[in-house]
Amino acid sequence: MVARKKKTTGTRKKTSTRKKTSTRKKTSTRKKTSTRKKTSTRKKSGARKKATRKYGAKAGKKVKRAMHEMKHGELKSGRSGKKVTSRKQAIAIGLSEARAEGGKVPSRKRSGSTKK
Repeated sequence: MVARKKKTTGTRKKTSTRKKTSTRKKTSTRKKTSTRKKTSTRKKSGARKKATRKYGAKAGKKVKRAMHEMKHGELKSGRSGKKVTSRKQAIAIGLSEARAEGGKVPSRKRSGSTKK
């Protein structure tokens, strides 16, 4: 007897049921405002002016001492002799003392009428 090969049914390759995605590039939804190049108003880093310190070491020491005294309740204002409780006032007293001793401190800002 001759052996025959059986024909098998249902041996086809299965196709996937996934949807095929297109290879086209998606476009952005943002609108283009203009094609003109924007120019910045900032200077380039190479053209920067070298900064110098506004306050010297003496000013820092005087302010530090005034703040310490204010926190311990020992700092008093010059004319009235009352205790200083304001942080800003303590800094002003320290800077004033440094200015009087010739330390590097910028001049005071004047309030009220301007100089002529």
